[in-house]
This record gives sequence, C-alpha cells and structure tokens, in this order.
Amino acid sequence: MSKLTNKKCVPCEGGLPAMDIPEENTNMKEIPEWALNREEIHKITREFKFKNFKKSMKFVNKVADIAEEEGHHPDIYIYYDTVKLELYTHAVNGLFINDFIIAAKVDEIYEEFQNEK
Repeated sequence: MSKLTNKKCVPCEGGLPAMDIPEENTNMKEIPEWALNREEIHKITREFKFKNFKKSMKFVNKVADIAEEEGHHPDIYIYYDTVKLELYTHAVNGLFINDFIIAAKVDEIYEEFQNEK
C-alpha cells in the first residue's frame, strides 16, 4: 500500500507551481505501474484490463466515487475491456500531489478488482 492512499487531495485553484521533475520522480516510486509523460504538459497515465465491458464500467464507477470524494477528476477513456486514466492538474498545467493521491487510490481499487472471484 502506498503512503499516498492515506492522504487527501488539497484544493488547487491555480497560482501554485506544478511539481518539479525531482518531485515527480519521487512520487512515481509510489505508483510504479503508471507511466509519466513529460511531453508538453506533464501527465501520468495507466491502462487497466478487465474481463469484459461490465467490469470496466464497474471500475469506472468506483473511480468516479473516489474522484468526487477527493474533488479531483481523471480523464477516463473506456475501450470495452480496457480503461485508460490520465491525470494532471489543469489549474497548474502539470502534475500536483493530487494526481498521485488519486493514482494510488485507483491502484488500490484495481487490486481489489483483481482479487475478486
């Protein structure tokens, strides 16, 4: 379990700087399955595989619950048995701690899905 799962997202209205590269690298260690994209706007992404569309949608609904609770929302792409999430903070035009918190919490949900029978 990542230490990020114990944190809560903080409101970000802009005016704050995006994370610098050393901060990004440190936080990436907490979510090793995610990919860091540093083209144009720095973002983190991950694809999740499921048995079918219904499982994909169940996962997306769980992600939506977390996003609403935390007040920070990923971009979600659904391709039948695959869900791709993309996170970055629009207000800072890059990565912020909230992105990593959501990613860690999503990883925890995905692990639960993987352990379902």
